[in-house]
Amino acid sequence: MLTLVLVVVLAALVFEFINGFHDTANSIATVVATKVLSPGSAVMLAATMNLIGAFMGTAVAKTIASGLVDTEVVNVTAQVLLCALMGGISWNLITWWLGLPSSSSHALIGGLCGAALAAAHNDWNALIWSQDLGGWTQNKGLLWKVLVPMISSPIAGFTLGVVILSLLYVCIAALGRAGPVLSRFARPRWVNAFFGKAQLVSAAYMGYAHGTNDAQKTMGIIALTIFAAQANGVLDDLPGWLSFLHPNGDESGIDPWIITTCALVMAAGTAAGGWRIIKTLGHKMVKLHPIDGFAAESASATILVTAAHFGMPVSTTHSISTAIMGVGFAKNPRALKFTVIERIIWAWILTIPAAGGMAYATLRLFELLGWA
Repeated sequence: MLTLVLVVVLAALVFEFINGFHDTANSIATVVATKVLSPGSAVMLAATMNLIGAFMGTAVAKTIASGLVDTEVVNVTAQVLLCALMGGISWNLITWWLGLPSSSSHALIGGLCGAALAAAHNDWNALIWSQDLGGWTQNKGLLWKVLVPMISSPIAGFTLGVVILSLLYVCIAALGRAGPVLSRFARPRWVNAFFGKAQLVSAAYMGYAHGTNDAQKTMGIIALTIFAAQANGVLDDLPGWLSFLHPNGDESGIDPWIITTCALVMAAGTAAGGWRIIKTLGHKMVKLHPIDGFAAESASATILVTAAHFGMPVSTTHSISTAIMGVGFAKNPRALKFTVIERIIWAWILTIPAAGGMAYATLRLFELLGWA
């Protein structure tokens, strides 16, 4: 059983690595598309900021570890978590190969829900739908932590993208009417030069925000694995070199070694890049200029940081994609390429059920083979 626990931890880190190169494209697509940074420089900036962001809190990790699956209804074994990860990894690789910016967050959540349902023999009470413990930051369950953010974050991303770019246009127009000295700063050459520099800041902010939210999801899975192993007595006779696996607290805390390992692995995955999705987000939806990239990144990063504060595992993909759509709409609604947007939306709709279905089927197969 200890070997299986280690296999699950390794699979979780594989998911984190894939999350890094899969979702890195989301966080750097705009800065590459506007030619402010080369793909290599953008990836290294994102990797560095992902690493920093991953250390900034554990609220999202705690949601994954203890806020979605009712451990009193279903026995969360290492096999269940391995199947959950396999469902999430499979869907991530499929969508990466197709160049679709789907959500790693929702792939992992879907895998966890599908595996839990299979383990509970289709008892839907295995999933925590809603549990108000008094206060917004303590709301648990799929309703508050997954479904509400899944709908609200794309709307917020689109709206904030429109608002930020519109305000920037108003400011530039005001400069153009401010007299001969200031009006030159409203010329396209000056605007592109200024926002080319400003986008370095917004791209770093986006990388940081990605780290604060996405890196924590795998932390939650590993913590859940360790807690389940501890409860089942698997960690009672650990060899000395594995003594770090003993949890230092209960499910309300995430051990430092988990945080550090996930942060480093995600940064490594980020450094591997993901050009297929960069092309979809940065080039195929709408033509972007530096001012557009700045508005989209600022909007998306603000949503991610806010969600991480409340422990909501929000999708980086959803926030940046809809922010780019909002920016494109603010520029010219007819410039948006709706066929590409339609493919992306279908990937969003299918992610949770597809990853969940794969995880469910995998656990059923494990049961037939006598592995679970």
